[in-house]
Amino acid sequence: MASVANEITQQMAERAPGTWVCTPRDFLGLGSRDAVDQALSRLVKAGTLRRIGQGLYDMPRFSIRLNRPAPADMDAAVAALARRDGVRIMPDGLVAANRLGLTNAVPAKTSYLTDGASRTLKIDGRTVRFRHGRPRIMQWAGRPAAPVVQALVWLGPDAATDAQVVATLRRRLPDEVKHDLSEHINDVPGWAMPLARSIVSGPAIAA
Repeated sequence: MASVANEITQQMAERAPGTWVCTPRDFLGLGSRDAVDQALSRLVKAGTLRRIGQGLYDMPRFSIRLNRPAPADMDAAVAALARRDGVRIMPDGLVAANRLGLTNAVPAKTSYLTDGASRTLKIDGRTVRFRHGRPRIMQWAGRPAAPVVQALVWLGPDAATDAQVVATLRRRLPDEVKHDLSEHINDVPGWAMPLARSIVSGPAIAA
């Protein structure tokens, strides 16, 4: 038991605190599932690890600004769920559009798309919704251009054709993203293909 707990602590410490979320499945190479569960429980009681959701743990970092442990990294928690459950997960279109600077709107609840089942979970005290996404969209999961496609779909045919949308994406997208979008342009919804071509082949626009 102690050796399993020590190995888990060492592996967690090798990563910057707060940047990686684990599940019991990540440590099954160290012992039986029962031994891993007991070790994790022991580490939580000792304050070494923090349980942020059902079967989700992190090594908390202290926030000087907040004067308390910093919130869990939600993207890291979602990545842990994807590893554990063998599914693909990515932020929904509103989040993607916000991160790309295409909207100031922010979601009332943290929301993701998945090719797994729709469900709602509590992670670090926050309600997180996972909504089953269409295969046409989920095939972009993990690709550099995924947020662009999600944002365009969220905006829809009318809003996405605004010249400012294209100008913003031409200016902000790195070459890697533009290349990925170009390489997989046939996977973009039909109405968005002219926009995607304009984004990747149009002239650069000064900031």
